[in-house]
Amino acid sequence: MHTETVLAPLTQIPAHLQTIADYEVEAEKHLSNMVWQYLQGGSMDEHSVLGNLSQFEHIQLLPRMLKDLTQGHTACEILGQQFPHPIFVAPIGHQQQFHPEAEAATALAAEVLGSNMILSTFTNTDMRTLKQDNPYKWFQLYWQGEREKSLVLVKMAEAQQFKAIVVTVDSPHTGIRDRERRVFFHLPEGMQHPHTPAHIPLPELKDGDHPVFNGLMKIAPTWADILWLSQNTSLPIILKGIVSPHDAKLALQHGVQGIIVSNHGGRVLDGCIAPLTALQLIKKVVPADFPVLYDGGIRRGSDVFKAIALGAAAVLVGRPCIYGLATAGALGVAHVLKILKEEFEITMALMGTATIDEINEDYIFQK
Repeated sequence: MHTETVLAPLTQIPAHLQTIADYEVEAEKHLSNMVWQYLQGGSMDEHSVLGNLSQFEHIQLLPRMLKDLTQGHTACEILGQQFPHPIFVAPIGHQQQFHPEAEAATALAAEVLGSNMILSTFTNTDMRTLKQDNPYKWFQLYWQGEREKSLVLVKMAEAQQFKAIVVTVDSPHTGIRDRERRVFFHLPEGMQHPHTPAHIPLPELKDGDHPVFNGLMKIAPTWADILWLSQNTSLPIILKGIVSPHDAKLALQHGVQGIIVSNHGGRVLDGCIAPLTALQLIKKVVPADFPVLYDGGIRRGSDVFKAIALGAAAVLVGRPCIYGLATAGALGVAHVLKILKEEFEITMALMGTATIDEINEDYIFQK
């Protein structure tokens, strides 16, 4: 019988960890095979997982020379909020699987690096234990099957001084994840989810009810729920998981103040349009000042540049943060964010762009 050796998290960063790819190799040593397959896997044939990574190869950089960059910086503004840089931490649930300090470690690293942290509904760390006056934090909401239950979480986030509500809309049903099934993936027994059950309870099926359409889809949110939510919170509502220009236009009509273009890291619908392509389609139909953020496949600072050149106001980073967390807790997450931030700064300098606002399609060439 095969016995796994899972290494304890590191307490200092060895010199060989220089890139996100290095962290990916290292992280696997610190996780069980079951948890690793959960982290790395996606839905069905995983075309979208791979596509999210490979899409950046089709965009080449077109730098400009001899410009004065002495006033350069990476600051950006979204919804009236000022951020030191546009590299945000994506919402990822159940982080205790990856490190005992879970979201507390990720939040600490994000705060130290000035990264906006988006806390998942499925956090193992109570939102009330995170630093209340950290200005760089948004709360991600999974719809709780009904309006009042969802609003309870939103009101708690308001009270804890979170600055926006990110409603994930692209996973009303779990994707078909072959990899997870093969390793019999399950969350540890007794894992705490302070704000919601690990699985939202299903409606009771009557005779003749369809298990999918009268099951999870029956309690999934609709545009009417989004409008209602926007009318019942003082915080801006941002929808995560929008890829269709039609939905981007509907978002504008339903009280939404920003969207995150994402295919959920390829974890829900395999074959879903690559988010970089979706970003370009959506930018054509929304007002220029409407915040469109980007999520999917960021592994280098140059990827951040490319996404911003195509119209992203900021980017979200998911799996790379978890590679850092599994490897060395808060220290690892901080180092991953530092790597991306420094790569992005140097890319900006070599591209001849002093500020985020200067980065546009003139600086890229699409193959």
